[in-house]
Amino acid sequence: MSDYELVYSDDPNFKKRCQKCSKFPCACAKKEDLVPASHMLKIRLEKNGRGGKSVTVIFELPPNEAYFKDLEKKLKGVCGTGGSYKNNTIEIQGDHREKIKSFLEKIGFKTKLAGG
Repeated sequence: MSDYELVYSDDPNFKKRCQKCSKFPCACAKKEDLVPASHMLKIRLEKNGRGGKSVTVIFELPPNEAYFKDLEKKLKGVCGTGGSYKNNTIEIQGDHREKIKSFLEKIGFKTKLAGG
């Protein structure tokens, strides 16, 4: 991509372009493209590099950023805590492995508790 921002265009679809992929219609992956039953998500507890605080991490996520950002918000609500989606992983503050495992299985994902 170039280092400048386009200010004016006579293209009637210019305003309708996707902000992420710059295409009309949008070519980004949609939330509906993911079938939960065909994916195995792994859940582990991490403490290293976090000042001794526990963080539940869901990793090996399929590439669908929009779906997993929405899922991260739902998981934060289920666990009643904070969290984030970054680097294709979901991080939830605290040890909530069992809650997260049951919630993900309820919506159709196969899950596995990883680590010790």
